[in-house]
Amino acid sequence: MINRFTLLIFCFCISLTSLTAQTITQTIRGKVVDEASQFPLEAVQVTVTLTDGKVLGGLSDEQGRYRVDKVPVGRQVVVFRFAGYQEVSLDNIEVTSGKEVILNVEMSESSYDLEEVELTARRSGEPINELAFVSAREFSVEETNRYAGSRGEPARMASNYAGVQGADDSRNDLVVRGNTPQGVLWRVDGINIPNPNHFSIPGTGGGPVTILNNKFLTNSDFFTGAFPAEYANGIAGAFDLRMRNGNNEKHEFSAQLGFLGTELMAEGPLNKESGASYLATYRYSTLQLFSFMGINVGTDAIPQYQDGAFRINLPQKNGSFFTLWGIGGLSTIDIVLSDAAAPDTSTLIYGDNDRDQYFSSNTGIVGLSYTYPFNINTYIKAGVAVSHASIFANHDQIFRHVESDLFVVDSLPAILDYNFKETKYSAVFSYTKKLDRRQTLKAGINIDFTQMRYIDSARMVRPSVGGVTTLDPWLTRWDADQGAALVQPYIQYRFRLQEKLDFTAGVTSLYYSLNKNSFSPIEPRLGLSYAMAPGKRLSLGTGLHSQTQSPYTYFYSNNTVGNDPQEYNLGMGLTKSWHGVLSYDMSLGKAMRLKAETYYQYLFNIPVELQTSSFSMINAGSGFSRLFPDTLVNEGTGRNYGLEVTLEKFFSNKYYFLLTASVFDAKYRGSDDVLRNTVFNGRFAFNALFAKEFALGENSTFNLGGKVTSIGGRWYGPVDDEKSAAALDIIYVDETVNTLQFDPYFRADLKLAFRFNRPKLTHEIAIDIVNLLDIKNILTLTYAPDHPSGNPIREEYQLGRLPLFYYKIDF
Repeated sequence: MINRFTLLIFCFCISLTSLTAQTITQTIRGKVVDEASQFPLEAVQVTVTLTDGKVLGGLSDEQGRYRVDKVPVGRQVVVFRFAGYQEVSLDNIEVTSGKEVILNVEMSESSYDLEEVELTARRSGEPINELAFVSAREFSVEETNRYAGSRGEPARMASNYAGVQGADDSRNDLVVRGNTPQGVLWRVDGINIPNPNHFSIPGTGGGPVTILNNKFLTNSDFFTGAFPAEYANGIAGAFDLRMRNGNNEKHEFSAQLGFLGTELMAEGPLNKESGASYLATYRYSTLQLFSFMGINVGTDAIPQYQDGAFRINLPQKNGSFFTLWGIGGLSTIDIVLSDAAAPDTSTLIYGDNDRDQYFSSNTGIVGLSYTYPFNINTYIKAGVAVSHASIFANHDQIFRHVESDLFVVDSLPAILDYNFKETKYSAVFSYTKKLDRRQTLKAGINIDFTQMRYIDSARMVRPSVGGVTTLDPWLTRWDADQGAALVQPYIQYRFRLQEKLDFTAGVTSLYYSLNKNSFSPIEPRLGLSYAMAPGKRLSLGTGLHSQTQSPYTYFYSNNTVGNDPQEYNLGMGLTKSWHGVLSYDMSLGKAMRLKAETYYQYLFNIPVELQTSSFSMINAGSGFSRLFPDTLVNEGTGRNYGLEVTLEKFFSNKYYFLLTASVFDAKYRGSDDVLRNTVFNGRFAFNALFAKEFALGENSTFNLGGKVTSIGGRWYGPVDDEKSAAALDIIYVDETVNTLQFDPYFRADLKLAFRFNRPKLTHEIAIDIVNLLDIKNILTLTYAPDHPSGNPIREEYQLGRLPLFYYKIDF
């Protein structure tokens, strides 16, 4: 079915190429500013060199605006040059007929005169944040579309980078250098945001589908360690996402129909004279198509979700601008098994087999920011935001028997009811001063106040004794209504000692008002970068990082007085981690680079159980289950070290490839003081991506892309059969936790994409086949007491082959 479907699409696309042969052009425009001060740069030379050798270009005006008209559609290289500044070369800029290409560029001033040195160019992939020397990478929206299997998501795209693993087809959690996925910090326009995923589970950083649509994002940064002082409350990595402004000269629209959603987008000017603009997106899920085609997505239930975003940019006469923005998503799924007619031998990725489950999650953020570049040396940025995240869940236990090979439901008593809500009020302020061409100073503060409301009641189902299954009384496990502030001041300094030697230093502090133990007064961050020769750079980074625990874990209790839970973990302190990174980056010509990084992380103050056990918070943060901790103390430790290599061929000559390989070791000690593998210690990860573009006529292209991933399996241990039967859940033998490893994860993806440009209109048709070879990768073990096979311990597998088709039109 997939082959016929793909062939039909391909033939249709080929037929479209004959409709027009005229040369179609588009406009490239934008704004150029100083990287440190955000002040507009006048007289910047902007050039586009075409394949026939012809050069198009222009100069920026006093407001930093530039414009290059009549650029032929296709992939182009745009170069920015300005006296006393490092050249910026942007490769692989995709020009289409349906939308203008808007490139807003930040240029870095050289620390020496042109006569003294030969300036080097800043290229695609280098981080936007000039204070990050190691373990940082800029990613583009185009990459989220280009990488096979990425599904247009920043997180799934980032899993292709060295040191980053996904290894779970049902979720987009990120394991960075063996750390827990909950150690990743998410920011949008400088604001710390909640988990930006549909169907999110408390205490996790991922989910099945993101609410972040790549259509409203612009180039952003991703960090995997030793990040600058402005980033705090994260021990593993950080996403620093940027939303783009809408087109301020013409109205443009986009529509997309695909298996993951029906999408609409509109952007355009609000006031052409002032340059005010708007951008709005909306997506509604269309996963019902999978059911119609008989494709397994891990559950027979149909997930329902929708999300949207907006951004309004209001420039002011003094060069400053206000920006109002928002992102939100609603999701719900009802997994109803009580109406099943016959026993099922399969297991569910998204739920349990012995109950009806009703789940919904809602997330929303609204923010207002103000940016004011005073002059060529100074600018300030301030912002406020309100975010809200809520999760609701209800479970009904299924009591049934079998008659004539059919299920008969006896009763459906409720066994779980929980409602978690978090409302966060955020404020940020930063002041950046370029002291001179060698020195830059940045200081600021980030403040979050979170109001938490957690309600949860449950009752245990006791196994059948003499043919009678009983229910325990209701137990209130959460009943909390409390607020807490997170305050993080920071200061950062960069000093270019000479053109080849660069130094950065910073310090931050983290205070969490929930208890007296959550205060980290001084967290230093240091970086050093040395250009050994043209195209060769050696860099070093180190720093202390800390993070609060997942908020809901502070308030859990399995002990109540009356109906009042007696919380015993309110005093948990911060988890901390020292990072050290050594990096070597070498250019292999104009279109290729080799990068190698080695790192060591020492983690301490990790919550572990007061009683002797193997438990550690370092293993939490992924999956579809919450954590129900016993009494915890900040006495656990861990250590991660590894080597990462990246070989990247930037898009040129109609093809690109990316090879990443990591070898690492991640271990921890619980309160039993035994050094063990973390759950995420796969020990190796390998990714190979490629894409080739074929011209089909003058204005059409066909893209063939692929990806191969191999990652070491996650760790588990022998199952304690007696305790598992009593708890109706998998319970491992504590002494041998994480002594067994699942088989390595392997997946191959294939993406076919066709783009057809007509005057003022672009069509794009693509199919992304995830898990092309239909490999059955083991995800975890589950406990299914009523399983027809008679064995309650089941292996749960990842998703099988998944064809993702979409059709998009820009106009």
